[in-house]
Amino acid sequence: MTNPDSTDITESEARLAVSRMLTEDLYRMQCLTALKALNLPQGYLAAGFLRNAIWDELHGYKKATPLNDIDVIYFNPSDTSKDTELNIERALTSQVPSAHWQVKNQARMHLNHGHNVYKDCEEAISYWVEKETCVAIRLCPNEGNDTFDILAPYGLSSNFAGTISINPRHPRDDVFTQRVKAKNWLVTWPQLTLGSALIRSI
Repeated sequence: MTNPDSTDITESEARLAVSRMLTEDLYRMQCLTALKALNLPQGYLAAGFLRNAIWDELHGYKKATPLNDIDVIYFNPSDTSKDTELNIERALTSQVPSAHWQVKNQARMHLNHGHNVYKDCEEAISYWVEKETCVAIRLCPNEGNDTFDILAPYGLSSNFAGTISINPRHPRDDVFTQRVKAKNWLVTWPQLTLGSALIRSI
């Protein structure tokens, strides 16, 4: 999918493309399988896990860009202990020791931003800094290891368009600018463009 007509890709086409990409990525499949084994409530691999895979695909990279960490999200309002998150990290590390797991229960993350309580993982990630980062994926709990469940509150079109856009629902211009610079995205993926997403409403 190098240099695709990505602005015209439909949501269903984008999801099919993601399924193919992930199925062909042995490391990501290993991580997804490890997460599935824990059967966490609304357990997903989020943010760069999927976002970066799409950007690699757009650039035609034959080797995946290394992941600094793997963000695991889940939703359990009955146990918001950070110790539980650490225990989950240890369980995942025992399965995939090469991964740097970072686990966060989204049932407590509203406190970080002074928001009302989130109702589920999809609402929680809908507040993340960039639209393209508001994505998560898992293997469907009651299916084989070739069926994916994707959360994308803003869809996947901007990911496949190769843009980096401020989240219109919760815009934080200064944080956005700092993250783009610190994470070096435009160097790692030079075909990306900054989206014109300074929109205050959706």
